[in-house]
Amino acid sequence: MIYKRYVLMNPGPVLVDRRVRKALTGADLCHREPEFAELMTSVRDKIRLVCEGDADYTSVLLMGSGTAALEAVLSSVIPESGKLLILSNGHYGERITEIARVHSISHREVKFGWAVSYSLDQVEAVLGSDSKITHVAMVHHETSTGMLNPLNDVGRLVSLFHRSLIVDAISSLGGELLNVRDDSVDWCIGTANKCIEGIPGVSFVCGSYAAFRALATVPNRTFYLDLHSNYVAQQARKAPLFTPAVQVMCALDVALDLLLKESVIARNARYGMLAEQLRHGLKIRGFEFLLQHEQDRSCLLTALRLPQDCSYADLHDRLKRRGFVVYAGQEALARSYFRLSTMGQITRADIDAFFNALDEARNEIRESIG
Repeated sequence: MIYKRYVLMNPGPVLVDRRVRKALTGADLCHREPEFAELMTSVRDKIRLVCEGDADYTSVLLMGSGTAALEAVLSSVIPESGKLLILSNGHYGERITEIARVHSISHREVKFGWAVSYSLDQVEAVLGSDSKITHVAMVHHETSTGMLNPLNDVGRLVSLFHRSLIVDAISSLGGELLNVRDDSVDWCIGTANKCIEGIPGVSFVCGSYAAFRALATVPNRTFYLDLHSNYVAQQARKAPLFTPAVQVMCALDVALDLLLKESVIARNARYGMLAEQLRHGLKIRGFEFLLQHEQDRSCLLTALRLPQDCSYADLHDRLKRRGFVVYAGQEALARSYFRLSTMGQITRADIDAFFNALDEARNEIRESIG
């Protein structure tokens, strides 16, 4: 059993409110009873509100990480005659392509390069030249780099060309601003354990009632993750299709209440304040940022070049001994970069303490080198 409090600066799971954690210890509950039906229906509606959906929108809950919900959408909404355009500028954009390949979905990938901003002119040109494209998929917050992609601009283009927009909002929803109607998002994918500040184990999809009903005409590619089957069970029968993580759902219900009380706008401001504090301290310590332009950076994660005098493993282990968990870079960035998140119940005092720990760790590394 782990009793020590670590400040989790990894991008999910995050530090959660004690009331969320306490919800895990509630009474045992059967998922086929009316009490759970009420809980599930309440959670689904609160997710709709977080996504800024009106009465025309709903959500469907899935057991698994955010990738489960992402795969459910990609495998369920694109017909055999359809074609997917994937906008990719990091690891999670590339993940969408991998899922499309697994399910033999016709697709076209536009690779901008890791940590490179979307070219909206290029997106417009592709949409204008390829009439076979029916759906467009993008990552809102590309967690591999910390880049916040231009959701509203992409949504406007996709809507202009009468295509359907799929948004991986797994690490942005609840922390960055998103409005499914104003941003022209047809399918919004999220998870409990990042900016919503819940516990891992539940993911979800938000879309319009009309869009969910229309899936009845799309042949199944999967069984467990078939989005229409899960929608019918949760909407018509008020029951989960399969056995859910009941206690995790209880914790998500509390986390959603806390988010709606705080508001997404206020949480975005809180995360932004922490990111500004963190980045200021890193800048004066001489750290180099992966993203050079502030307008490209989310308020949720900062990717930094490792100092020349230390490896990631050395820095990670020394910081963890002092109570802080940091995150490695991914793939091509793994050797040279690390990442720090400001999601969750991190405080300004935690950031101050992190800098003390960072200074101590770096001094130890320098002394060990001699």
